[in-house]
Amino acid sequence: MDARLDYFADPTAGKALRHLIAAGKVIKESPLPAATQELVALRVSQINGCAFCIDMHTKDATAAGETPVRLHLVAAWREAAVFTEAERAALELAEEGTRTADAAGGVGDEVWANAAKHYDTEQLTALTLLISFMNMANRLNVIARQSAGDYQPGQLH
Repeated sequence: MDARLDYFADPTAGKALRHLIAAGKVIKESPLPAATQELVALRVSQINGCAFCIDMHTKDATAAGETPVRLHLVAAWREAAVFTEAERAALELAEEGTRTADAAGGVGDEVWANAAKHYDTEQLTALTLLISFMNMANRLNVIARQSAGDYQPGQLH
């Protein structure tokens, strides 16, 4: 499948993407645990059907030492015993923050309170930014039909 657009070849997109990559780096360097970041990025990408981001975050997580079992079970995290309570809270927040049209009223108070039990304000801010960032990145890639499979770990970091 050929991509509809080459964002890096377009002057406007290139300028914008430099800022987005810089923002992504700030989130990556936040105090939100790296494993949580990759699990959340992967789950949001699964929900949005972004093959490029699924490829990227699976490979980046693997390179960072994440286990295949946990990566394979992200899509079914509720039924999997391999995630911590904090990771489960982050994944739940990611799902509600991604499926806003399905969750009348957006993210529920109970979901937010559960996440707040496990993460401090700075981590919650980073988590919220990450969820929003991934939804935007997924949409850019899905609209342009970015192909998956060729990503090399760390390529966009």
